[in-house]
Amino acid sequence: MLHLRAPLKPIALPRAFLAVLATACLLSPAASPLVQAQTARKPSPYENARPLRPDEREARKEEDARGSGPAFLDQIRTQDEFRQLARVYNAGTPLEIPHVLFVIDRQRANRIYYVHTPRYALHETFARERRLLSGDKAALIAQYKDPNRRLLFGTLSWQRDLPGYTYEFWEGDLLTPALLALTEETLAATFHEPLRFKTNSTLQEQTAQRAGLSFVTQEALLREQTFLPLNTGRAQGRLRIVKSVDDTPDLSPTDIVVLDEVPVALPPVAGLVTQRPSTLLSHVNLLAKGWRIPNAYVRDAVAALREHDGQWVELTVSGNGYQVQRIAQPAAHAPKAASAPLPKPDLSVRAIKPLSGMTTRDSRHCGVKAANLGALKSVLPPAASVPDGFCIPFAQYAAFMRQLRVPERVAALEQRPDFAADANVRRAELAALRQDIIQAPADPALAAAWHDRWQKQLQGHGVFVRSSSNSEDLPGFSGAGLYTTVPNVTQADALARAVQTVWASVYNFEAYEARRAAGIGQEGVVMAVLVQLAAASDSSGVMITRDPFDASRRYVTYISAKRGLGIKVVEGKRQAEQLMYSSWSKAVQVLSRSAEDTQLVADAAGGLREVPIEGARQVLNDALVARLAAVGRQVRQRLGNVDQDIEWAVQGDRILILQARPYIDGSR
Repeated sequence: MLHLRAPLKPIALPRAFLAVLATACLLSPAASPLVQAQTARKPSPYENARPLRPDEREARKEEDARGSGPAFLDQIRTQDEFRQLARVYNAGTPLEIPHVLFVIDRQRANRIYYVHTPRYALHETFARERRLLSGDKAALIAQYKDPNRRLLFGTLSWQRDLPGYTYEFWEGDLLTPALLALTEETLAATFHEPLRFKTNSTLQEQTAQRAGLSFVTQEALLREQTFLPLNTGRAQGRLRIVKSVDDTPDLSPTDIVVLDEVPVALPPVAGLVTQRPSTLLSHVNLLAKGWRIPNAYVRDAVAALREHDGQWVELTVSGNGYQVQRIAQPAAHAPKAASAPLPKPDLSVRAIKPLSGMTTRDSRHCGVKAANLGALKSVLPPAASVPDGFCIPFAQYAAFMRQLRVPERVAALEQRPDFAADANVRRAELAALRQDIIQAPADPALAAAWHDRWQKQLQGHGVFVRSSSNSEDLPGFSGAGLYTTVPNVTQADALARAVQTVWASVYNFEAYEARRAAGIGQEGVVMAVLVQLAAASDSSGVMITRDPFDASRRYVTYISAKRGLGIKVVEGKRQAEQLMYSSWSKAVQVLSRSAEDTQLVADAAGGLREVPIEGARQVLNDALVARLAAVGRQVRQRLGNVDQDIEWAVQGDRILILQARPYIDGSR
C-alpha cells in the first residue's frame, strides 16, 4: 500500500451518504487518525462518528481556542493567514497536512471564501450557515455532480515534500474543464503564492489535460515520501542490517531486519524495515501481517539506522511515523504455546477431484485454496472465470510420506538438541529431506492417474502445479508464499516431479519456521496439490476487497497489478501499479505505476521466460479496474462475506480468479 501525504476533501459521499441520512445515523466508526493517515485521504468527519480520544479532545480545545477569528477570508496574503485558517492532521510528523477549505460562489461573481477550517470541518456546514446552500441532500450532492452548480467545494494544502501549495477536489467530483479553469483563475487572483492542481482520480487528470492545466498527481507526491507504514505495531529485538536474506541463514524470530529491498521469502522475524518502497500485497508483507510484526519503508534506512546495527532495540511503527529506541537485551521468551489446531484433514478420500463440482466443504481433503476455487468456479461467470483444474487430495500425500517414513524422520529430527537450537542445522536437514522426497521414485499407479486426468480433463495443456495445504489460506495464518508453485508444466514426465516438488515444500525452511513460530505442530500438516490450467495473462495481480488500513471502508478495493504473469507482483521486488477504487465515488485513484521493465510469460517448452515491456507504464484502464472491483465484491459475498485477498489475471477481455483467501489485517 502506498500512503499519501496529500489529502482528500472531507465531504459527503454520494448515494451511500444519502442512505445513511435516510436512516438518521452516521457512517460506522472509523479507525483512529493514525490508521487513517496511511490511506490516500484525510480523515473524513462523516466517517469519524466516534468518541474522541483524550489527545483528540486536547487538539479540539486548541482549535476551539483559535475559533475567535473570522469565519472566512476573501483572500490569503501571507503564510501566517493560511496557518490561521488551517486545520493540521498529524502535526509534527512526516505526514503533516495543513489544509484550508475553500468555497467559490458562482452566483456572486465567483466570490471565494477561504474557510476557518478548524471551526467548519465541512464545506456544507459553512455553506448552510452563510445561506449559500439550501434544500435537501440532493442539493448538496449537486454541488459535486452538476456542471451548472452554484458552488465549488475545494481544499488548499501545503505539500512539504514538493514543496508548495496544491488545491484539490473530492475524488468523485465531476469537474468540467470550465469549472477547473474558473477555480485556477480565482485562486491565482486571491492567494499569495502559486498553486498547482492536485488530481484525486484518473478522471480529474483527464479533465486537467482538457483544460490545458498543469497538475500534480498522487503518484508524484508519493514518490517524495520518506516513510510508508506497511504494518503498524511495536516489537523488541536485535536490529540487523542485512544485504541479502538469501546470504543470511541465521535470521531468527528475535531479529529486527533492515533490508535494501523486500525479499521474495523470509523466515519469521520480529520486525522489518526496507529502504525501497514495495507492494503491500507482496508475500512478505502479507506474512508480516500474519505475524503481526511492524513493517515499514524508510528511505535511506540503512544509513539512518546504521548506529543501531547489532543492538537490541524497540521498533515502533505507527500510521504517521516510526521510532527506534535502544533497550537492554530482554530475557529469553518461553516457546510460543500451540495455537489453534490446524483443520483436521479427511484422509479417507483418495480419488482425484475436478474443480468443477467442489464446494468449500471439500477443504477437508483438498485444502482451502482448491476448495474455494471449486466453489467459485460455478458462480462467477459471466463476470469472471476460474481456470479448470483438479485436486490431488491429502490422502495421496499422506500415503507417500508414510511410504518414505517422513513422519518418523521429522520426529527424530525434532528430538535432536542441535536441530531445535540451530537454524542452520534445521535449514540443512530440511533441504536434504526435500531432495529425498522430490527424487523418490513416483508411485506408478498415482503418476499414471495424474497423467490420465491431465490428458483427459485438461487436454495436456500447460498447467501450474500449486500447493493447497491445510496450513495456508486460514483466517489466522495465510501461509502466503511459503510453499512452492511449479509454473507451466508442459511435459508428461515433468508432472510427477512437479507434484512431488509441491509435496516436498511442506519442508521449505521458511514454511517450517513460520509454523514453528506460530506454534503449529508439524505433525498435523498435510499437502494437497492443485493442478490448474496455465493462463497466458496480459496482466495479473492481487486485490483486497476493502481498504487495507481502514476496515470501515469496505466500499474500497485495493489493487496491485503488473503485466504478464503475477509472480512478479507477489514477489514484490519492484513496485507494482497500485490503485484504489471506490464503489461510492466510482473514482480510480492511482497510487503508483508499475516500475517493471520486463514481464514473465509462459514458455512453450515449459517454465517461464522474461521479456521486455514496451509502451506505457499503465497496466489497467478505469473500466477494467471497475470490473475487477465488482468481481472482488462477488468473491467476498460468495465466501461468507469475509474480506478476501484475491489473485487474479486478465486474458484478453476475460477476468480469471486464481486464488481467494481470507485477508489478514495484522496491524496492532
